[in-house]
Amino acid sequence: MELITHNLVAVIIQILCFRYFIFPLSIILTIIFAYISHLVVDALAKITYHTADAHTDDKFWVVWHIVIYSISLVSLIVFIVPFWLAILFANLIDITDWFILRPIRNWRTETQADSSKRDLWYAHKQADWIRDKFFFWLPNWNHKYVGVSIEIIIIISLSLIIFFII
Repeated sequence: MELITHNLVAVIIQILCFRYFIFPLSIILTIIFAYISHLVVDALAKITYHTADAHTDDKFWVVWHIVIYSISLVSLIVFIVPFWLAILFANLIDITDWFILRPIRNWRTETQADSSKRDLWYAHKQADWIRDKFFFWLPNWNHKYVGVSIEIIIIISLSLIIFFII
């Protein structure tokens, strides 16, 4: 799913952990739950419009990504100050996989077999395992426009939850 979804889940986790657990347990559980939340949210991404590759020739894809990246940036600006800890750990998998490990893999010139072995180090493989074990029954709408409506419903629902628990 998109950055905003991870951010909203992280905010809920930090609010609940800080409300119901004492220090330092509140911090430790925020870190653990936020990290795990990324795996679960990504495992559920199969029911949303989430193509693996960019489709810059598809106007719908372009417009959707302009909108979702814009509201993701707004979510960061709004929530980063009070909820930076949960947001950081809820997005740590994307930070390491997309901004550290993948550039290293692309930079190295090894055989295809070695490349596939290095792919095992990606934390997103854990999300794939969760998806295959627990969410195999969900439809795959990664390439269907209807998946956008599912993500919008999830974003609105998470936003309402935050509004009511804050």
